[in-house]
Amino acid sequence: MARPITPELVLTGYLRGAFPMCEPESGRVEWFTCDPRALVPLDERFRIAQSLSRVVRSGRFQVRVDTAFEQVMANCASDRGPDNRNWIGPEITEVYCELHRLGFAHSVEAWRDGKLVGGLYGVALKGAFFGESMFSVRGAGTDASKVCLVHLVDRLRRGGFLVCDSQYANDHMARFGVYEVSAKEYLSLLEDAVETDARWDVEGDPLQGR
Repeated sequence: MARPITPELVLTGYLRGAFPMCEPESGRVEWFTCDPRALVPLDERFRIAQSLSRVVRSGRFQVRVDTAFEQVMANCASDRGPDNRNWIGPEITEVYCELHRLGFAHSVEAWRDGKLVGGLYGVALKGAFFGESMFSVRGAGTDASKVCLVHLVDRLRRGGFLVCDSQYANDHMARFGVYEVSAKEYLSLLEDAVETDARWDVEGDPLQGR
C-alpha cells in the first residue's frame, strides 16, 4: 500500500529534491526528481519583456497574496491542454491546502473587476520557494500569470529568498531567464537556502500600480 501523502512528507520531499504529482490515469501520487533542475533567477538575470513591464505598471490587475489559495489550486488543476494532462488530483489539492493553513503554501493572485483571472501557487520553506503551477483565464486574464510571477520574484527578493525552484524548464519560463543546474548543484543551493531565515510576509507591494 502506498504511503499516504502528508504535509510533513511533502516538506521532507522538497528538502531531498523531490516533489509529488498525481498520475492522471490512476490518481495515485508519485514522487519525481529532475536533472537538470530549472530555477527562476532572483537576481539581475530575471528578465521582463517591455510589453509585460507596461502591463505590470498599468495596474490592469489587482495583485493579492494568499486570499484565494483554494481557488488558485482549482484553476490550476483545470487549466490543462490536451497534451498536458492534469497532475493536480484531489489528494494533492488536499495536502497543499493543509500546507497553506499551516503557513507553508502560498498563492499570488491577479484579480480584475472583482474576479480571479490568474495566479500561481507554491511552497515557501526557509529561504527556498518551490513553484508548483500557474494559470490565466483566457481573455480577461491575458498575461495575468506572468504578472503574478513578476510580483512573486519581487516578493522573494525583498524577503531574502535564495532559491526559486521551477522544476522543469520550458519555453514559457525561459523568456524570464529561467536557467538549469545539475541535481547535485541544486541540492547544494537548496542546502544553503534552507539555512536562511527568509520572510514571505514583507511590507507593501512596490510594483502595484506603477
